[in-house]
Amino acid sequence: MLVRRELSELQIRQRLARRRHSEPDIDAAVARLKEERAIDDARVAAAIARTELTRKRGRLRVNRQIQSAGITGSVAKNAVDEVFESIDGDSLIEAALAKRLKGREHAADDREWGRLYRYLIGQGFEAERVAKVMQQRRPAIASTEEE
Repeated sequence: MLVRRELSELQIRQRLARRRHSEPDIDAAVARLKEERAIDDARVAAAIARTELTRKRGRLRVNRQIQSAGITGSVAKNAVDEVFESIDGDSLIEAALAKRLKGREHAADDREWGRLYRYLIGQGFEAERVAKVMQQRRPAIASTEEE
């Protein structure tokens, strides 16, 4: 199970339970894997955070993804903080926006602007930062409507 990608302790437990292993056997296997350092939730959290960052996701979504892997809040927060410490949040929002616009400079109209805003919020970016970055593009939308 650990050959393809890193898994959290909870993910290992769930997969072993689905294969109908007994609880004592699962506990023994997890204990052995932890002792061998094959399972490390902090390492898994960091890997998820890096992967999500390459997908242009915001802090909130990255944190949710880590916690959905069964990793505790404090470990998730530490991984997110570590990965995002050298990242400019506004630049990341701009990159996600550019990816969504597919080469266009601006949204076509107010409806698309709204969809882009909701998309970025769904990607885990903070609403205030999204609004600030989007507002910089808003005048361009108004000027294209006047032409």
